[in-house]
Amino acid sequence: MVLELLSILEDANSQQDHLDRAAAYIHKLRERIERLKQKQELGRMHNMAERDMDMERVDSAKLGLKLPVVEVRHQEQSLEVLLISGLKKKFSLSEVICILEEEGADVVNASFSVVGNKIIHTIHCQAISSRIGLEASMVSHRLQQLIR
Repeated sequence: MVLELLSILEDANSQQDHLDRAAAYIHKLRERIERLKQKQELGRMHNMAERDMDMERVDSAKLGLKLPVVEVRHQEQSLEVLLISGLKKKFSLSEVICILEEEGADVVNASFSVVGNKIIHTIHCQAISSRIGLEASMVSHRLQQLIR
């Protein structure tokens, strides 16, 4: 009788050990699945970013544009600045305005729009002083340095 009880207890302990190992294994599998899902999501995000960059290159090639684009048009005492960049290229509009003001321009109007994978900034300026005027080539050079 005692031997039978010991055998039953050993079987119960053995079953408990098996259940504990199975629970630990299931827990490890869940952690592995979660890691694989995170890795897969990172891969998707990376592929999306690459696809966006490729589309930006294709769009630019279709339009014959090499981004970023800096165009400064000077007419008498006014200046029109056109900046076209990709969505990934970050520069602050306040930095652009500071350069314009340092070069003797007073910003009258500034706007931007997002078209496809491009951001288009348009800025209209007037010369602060009619005697000093505006030097479009210097403005263009400084803005190109900023956004490249």
